[in-house]
Amino acid sequence: MEKQKLPNSTLILVFGILSIVTCCCYGVLGLIFGVIAIVMAKKATALYLENPEIYSGFQNVKTGKILSIIGIVLSAITLLVNIYFLVSVGQEGILEMQEEIMREYGM
Repeated sequence: MEKQKLPNSTLILVFGILSIVTCCCYGVLGLIFGVIAIVMAKKATALYLENPEIYSGFQNVKTGKILSIIGIVLSAITLLVNIYFLVSVGQEGILEMQEEIMREYGM
């Protein structure tokens, strides 16, 4: 009997990668992709553990789960840093810093 591909195994891997790639988007997109990947990985793992002999692609699920955990951590750090800057410097201070950088580099 041929093994079936585990449902959403590739999608979990893609979302894990996207959670790392999008962690720099203020931390929000990375958190969203990471949490979705973790939830989907939990369901896929439960399905795989019921009948491991009929499913393939569990390595993608494990890799996607690890990548999404890394993406969640990086996104959380980015989000906390952004909140810290917003609270300590304020939006006007951030805009002033951006304008100063633009003047310095002649943009």
